[in-house]
Amino acid sequence: MHPFWSRRKRGLVEGNGGGRVLVTGGAGFIGSHLVDALAARGDSVIVLDDLSAGSRENLIDALRTGRVELVEAATQDAEAVEDCMRRADACVHLAAALGVENVVDNPLETLLANVRGADVIMAAAARHARKLLFASSSEVYGKQSGEALTELDDCTIGAPSRSRWSYAIAKQFGESLAHAYVQCEGADIAAVRFFNVVGPRQSTAYGMVLPRFMDQALANEPLTIYGDGSQTRCFTSVYDAVRAVMGLLDSDSAAGATYNIGSSTPVRIDDLAARVIKRSRSRSRTICVPYARAYGSGYEELGRRIPDTTALRECTGWSALYTVDDMIGELLDTRRPAQTDHQPARRRRRAPAQALAGSRL
Repeated sequence: MHPFWSRRKRGLVEGNGGGRVLVTGGAGFIGSHLVDALAARGDSVIVLDDLSAGSRENLIDALRTGRVELVEAATQDAEAVEDCMRRADACVHLAAALGVENVVDNPLETLLANVRGADVIMAAAARHARKLLFASSSEVYGKQSGEALTELDDCTIGAPSRSRWSYAIAKQFGESLAHAYVQCEGADIAAVRFFNVVGPRQSTAYGMVLPRFMDQALANEPLTIYGDGSQTRCFTSVYDAVRAVMGLLDSDSAAGATYNIGSSTPVRIDDLAARVIKRSRSRSRTICVPYARAYGSGYEELGRRIPDTTALRECTGWSALYTVDDMIGELLDTRRPAQTDHQPARRRRRAPAQALAGSRL
């Protein structure tokens, strides 16, 4: 279990504890941190994961607590989902085919896995009257580049013939499906849109930029920037994202709504690369690679997306506590020992005091 979540009642959303939560995709990056946090506050957790993207290694410590059960199955497996949902009090549906490279290379798999899985999970949640949080993405905003995007702003998706947009289309469908289950079946479902979540355990397998930069820097290899580096992202700490999810999970007023979860501080990608190089004391340099070479012809990149998190703050009191520089430091703590043979591990930073104050959020 990550040390942050092992601090009982310090930085956690307190809740009542003792519940049983089903987390699909719980062996993945965000999912495993959520499992750690739920187990640390006393909840029991059922993890449903086919381990196609997640890893059992992410759950080693959580499984040792005796509060976590791993069910190896896909979300399209209706029988497995039915059994898990029946035994749970609530569900967080994180499982998805994701990552820009994966989406571009496997658009059919992305669409079918995300759409079918969402329907099976939501139908089971509605049938058993279980609370459900559906994980969506800032990708649903498409080409929107406005300031402080709200959950009700228009979503401008590119042409469906371009595989770049298959993930956004699937997540939009999932959100629409959630609202339909709420309206037609009286289901207790809310959607959350994550904005570029980063932190320990994040894989480079699907083109995630910060862990890729970190691994390249630690190996003193060139940091490859796709495009010219002027595009921006609002990077969100996985710790902040998990606190937001837990706050919504405990809220009695979240049903039927959609919530942005993200930092409101945009960072240019070329600036991110420079920060990684400086913090890691790497000898790396940066190189720019055209999108067409990285992803093939027809790829469309985005300018900037900044979330308005007013709805989340009003519902749970949430605010982001960690910066992208905090996450760069966390990645150094967790990735450097695996990258170098003779470099001693840095002493772990103490978590920011405001995150450990013991307040509800």
